[in-house]
Formats: sequence, C-alpha cells, structure tokens
Amino acid sequence: MHALRDVLDKFFNPHSFRLAEPDVWAGFQVNLKMMVIAEALVLVLALGIAVVRGLPGRAAAPFRALAVGYTDFFRGTPIIIVAFMIGFGLPGLQLSFLSGFSPVTYGIAALTLVYTAYVTEVYRAGIESVHPSQRAAARSLGLSYAQAMRYVVVPQAVRRVVPPLLNDFVGLQKDTAIVGVIGIAEVAQQAQGFSTTYGDFTSYIVASMFFIFLTIPLARFTDHLIARRERRERATAF
Repeated sequence: MHALRDVLDKFFNPHSFRLAEPDVWAGFQVNLKMMVIAEALVLVLALGIAVVRGLPGRAAAPFRALAVGYTDFFRGTPIIIVAFMIGFGLPGLQLSFLSGFSPVTYGIAALTLVYTAYVTEVYRAGIESVHPSQRAAARSLGLSYAQAMRYVVVPQAVRRVVPPLLNDFVGLQKDTAIVGVIGIAEVAQQAQGFSTTYGDFTSYIVASMFFIFLTIPLARFTDHLIARRERRERATAF
C-alpha cells in the first residue's frame, strides 16, 4: 500500500496536475503549431517527389536518382539525428540565410525532411496501385503525361492512401516531442521542467493526456476510413 501511495503521489497528484496544466498546455500548443505546418509541407513536397520518382524516360533518370537518394537517406536516419543536424548544424555554419532562424523553425524543418521521405513512399504506392490502363486511356484521349497524372492518376492515388497518410501523421504529431532536444519549449520540455522543479512526475501524465486526446480520435477516424474502404471493395467484388 505504501508503494501504491508513492506512485499515486508522484504520478497522479491532483495539486501538481493543476499546477502543471497551464505550462504543459502552452508547450503543447507549440507542438500543435509544428505539427500543422509540417503536415502541410509534407503533403505537398512528398507528392512532388513521388511524381518525380515515376517520371519516364532516360532524361529523367538523374531526377529519379535524386528522389530515391533523398527518400533512402531520410527514411534511414533517426529523426533525433536529423534534428541535431538541422537544429545545431545549421546555426553552427553562421550563414545569414541558414543560421538565423528560431528553434521551432528548425524543428519543423527536421520533421518535414523525415516525414516527407516516408509519405513519398505512401504516395508512390498509391500511384503505382492505379492500373496502367488508366494512364493509357488518358493518353488515348489526347492528354499529355502531366495532364494524365494530374487529372486521372493522382486523384485516384490520393484517395487510396488517405488511411496510411493519417497513420503517418499520428506518428508525426508524437515526434514533435522528439525535436524538443534542440531547445524548443514544447510540451516535453515543459513537463520535464515542472518535474525537476517540484520533484514529481504528474506533469508527464498531463503531457501524455494531451497527446492521447489528439491521437485517439485520429486513430479511430483512420480505422473508420479503412473499414469503409474494405466494405466498398467487398461490395464491388460481387
């Protein structure tokens, strides 16, 4: 019983919960800002790189190679190392056009670089899932390759990859806490500061709850989209 009381006092102290909530919430708003901006950038950049990876012809080979190299590098590098490279490396260069930004900007850049690589592969899978006959039909109607991609292939591909995209963004919103290592006053840093000051860990529970309240609805919405797609596919199979 004594051990249980210690756990409750250190992790679920109501007084500490009330004290920690304002600062932790302020930090979580920074996480939300990074998440929204990074997600918007990732959606656009990843689609562009996925399209480049599928460009036909020998002339496009160097661009395809660059796209492959980018995705391989950033998918294989832990996000914390990318955060160190961006958050400490760029300021260390002391170049006016790279070194004068805020830690939040560097954090957004690190998240965008890493998750663009992952989402590129999601988009690419969606594009490749569109049957080649769709492209052939579009070309037979007189559409150029770019027009066929824009009006026929990409819209179908995007609809098919919405659930995995949402799963990636669940991961992104949690990884906003990792980039706090470069000095961003986000939710994990605020929770750690409170814990150090007051000697208990309730602030970590508060921070966890903010993430959970954001993650669970998004995860359930993703499950709903997946189930709806499966029902639609089963219905069209008969």
